[in-house]
Amino acid sequence: MEKIAPKEVRYIKLGQGGRWADVSIEIGELHFGYRTVPHELCMRGDWDGVIDVLMREGRSLGKARDGMREIRDFYTLGADCLWITFADRHLWWAFAEPGVTWLGPEEEGQGARKRRTIDGWRKCDAGGRPLSFESLSTRLTQVSSYRQTICSVSAADYLVRRINGEEEPVVAKARSARDAMTKVAAEMIAALHWADFETLVDLIFSRAGWQRLTRLGGTLADVDLLLEQPTTGEKAFVQVKSKANQSVLDDYLDRYRRDGSCQRFFFVCHSPKGSLSTAEDDRLQIWAGERLAEAAVKAGLYDWLIERVG
Repeated sequence: MEKIAPKEVRYIKLGQGGRWADVSIEIGELHFGYRTVPHELCMRGDWDGVIDVLMREGRSLGKARDGMREIRDFYTLGADCLWITFADRHLWWAFAEPGVTWLGPEEEGQGARKRRTIDGWRKCDAGGRPLSFESLSTRLTQVSSYRQTICSVSAADYLVRRINGEEEPVVAKARSARDAMTKVAAEMIAALHWADFETLVDLIFSRAGWQRLTRLGGTLADVDLLLEQPTTGEKAFVQVKSKANQSVLDDYLDRYRRDGSCQRFFFVCHSPKGSLSTAEDDRLQIWAGERLAEAAVKAGLYDWLIERVG
């Protein structure tokens, strides 16, 4: 998909409560109401006449002007206007052909008038990633609470970047800063005394909700830490090593399997000798190098590392 560069951006509510959304999205159309406003009046561009019609219905001058603006946008915005709507917890977007077709009385599945979309409605970005409601900033999704039908979008630049699959500039800076922090954290972890390293691992797990079942620094023969996740009842077998190779890992994997009392296995090593690997099993995890540093940073232990190393 080519990147989009719309001249205008508008949100459109496809019927009261979105009652035309399913049909409009399925057949690739924008449906719009105001059934009492004559189609011919709009085609002539008689916008003062549209205001008169709306005021005769009992609207104030201000409300009539708001309604006229919506109708004028629907009739006059060109094929370079990006239209968006929300349905099924997703943002949908489309461009529309300029012509407006009169349909008549509004019904459950259609509005009073429509425009055809160009290439239909889409709910994914340029990379094919779904534009789910929850993944979007509130500064964009708040437009879905607009009480009328058509309005401009204040977060238009953000919207276009999301559709084009482009990262927000401030997010790119944040990721770069976090990556740098993670690399420094990995260096600090490698410099820890073994006792501080065990304490760090215990803190990471405790901040993730795991509860220790054994005394830190105890003398169990086969495992450094036994943990339990209170919410699920899962137990974890945790082995902590400053340095280790694959044969050491395999030895503790064998102990974990022979023990049989734990559902999860974590092998934590800040300076592995060569690459370490386990069978492809989500229950078996290796925390080493930057993977371990990332866990420490996410747990809010960066300052703790500075104090221990400094």
